[in-house]
Amino acid sequence: MTPNPQHDFVLKTIKSRDVHFVRFWFTDVMGAMKSFAVIPSELENAFSDGMGFDGSCIEGFALERESDMLAFPDASTFQVLPWRPESNAVARMFCDIRTPDGKPFEGDPRHVLARMSERAADMGYVFNVGPELEYYYFKDPHGTEVLDTGGYFDLTTLDYASDLRRDTVLTLESMGIPVEYSHHEIGPSQHEIDLRYDEALAMADAVMTYKMVVKEIAIKHGVHATFMPKPIAGAPGSAMHVHQSLFDLDGRNAFFDPKDPEGFGLSALAKSYIAGLLKYAPEFCLVTNQTVNSYKRLVGDEKAPVQLSWARSDRTSLVRIPGYRPNRAGACRVELRCPDPAANPYLAFAVMLAAGLAGIEEGLALEPPADANGAGAADARLLPQSLGEAVELFAESKLMRETLGEHIHGYLVEAKRAEWNEYQSSVSQWERDRYLAVL
Repeated sequence: MTPNPQHDFVLKTIKSRDVHFVRFWFTDVMGAMKSFAVIPSELENAFSDGMGFDGSCIEGFALERESDMLAFPDASTFQVLPWRPESNAVARMFCDIRTPDGKPFEGDPRHVLARMSERAADMGYVFNVGPELEYYYFKDPHGTEVLDTGGYFDLTTLDYASDLRRDTVLTLESMGIPVEYSHHEIGPSQHEIDLRYDEALAMADAVMTYKMVVKEIAIKHGVHATFMPKPIAGAPGSAMHVHQSLFDLDGRNAFFDPKDPEGFGLSALAKSYIAGLLKYAPEFCLVTNQTVNSYKRLVGDEKAPVQLSWARSDRTSLVRIPGYRPNRAGACRVELRCPDPAANPYLAFAVMLAAGLAGIEEGLALEPPADANGAGAADARLLPQSLGEAVELFAESKLMRETLGEHIHGYLVEAKRAEWNEYQSSVSQWERDRYLAVL
């Protein structure tokens, strides 16, 4: 077998850093992190032959009769976990899931994104993303008692969680994940840490790591962190705004055109990409906003997008064109504002890319931007207003079926219809308070 420098680096680092366990990380279809530990002496075989596990226990993977799966670790993702002890250390690697015959497993979300990234590369592009993930800190996981009453960008004693954010950022940086910003968000005890843009597959790995680190540091400080999209009624929901762009294979930003006659600095390709996002957002919304609770944010927040519009300054539009450095090619990008942090990042990035590429391939023309105050036409198309609406649009989508594959598409339709039906049959406290005494 040809020597692999990355495999050699991992094995040497394990010895030098006193690593006794290596965690194999992957996600189920819903985006929940899954893991099992491997001892270092098994790694050489794992690199070449994979490690077997029972896929029937993983949400959305396989039935019992076809449950045998292999996890192949990606050596480029090796990192020692800094929140574990330095002696008898623990490391992690993300894995690609394959079937016993060595083929990529069609239910592996990481493979879905890798496949879409390869399709973009075949068209001559690299898909770069920079997500902004918001979350809340609460006193414990059993309620919504906040840690502070700070607001947007506050730097006062109101921002009780500054130390938690600092420790989180330092931990991410120690794992090779660059952070651009961290700050208090609008809601009480709501926070945001923004990751520096990267290629989509590496960024999806980083997002999963980020969510794990936020929760681990919170536990270390004796509090609870949640990425629930709308945990408090009347307070802002948590978003995962995704900045995105296509670079050509020579490293030039294909979205940038300083001669854009409309003054946005956008190329014709970028405008067709945006048109694709606007056209297909109702169909991919189930993936970017996958829970019943997701639609409490989309429908109930002033700054959450509802209409399928785009603009530069209007932050209520579905797509925004950031204008921080309007004449710098590398800074040209579009921001999709509907996703929330409960989404599986592998699938979310894949469907965004699929929509944008479809817009390019179909030569879609971009509609005029929303006006400055965000007012849209009375007949403007809307995002789905509930999980029930989203799942039916998704179910009928040819693009989503082709992008995700029959396995994941079919599973999500079945699982999310069941979730919506269960929600519809439940009786809330709001209903009892409103109707019980008067009807």
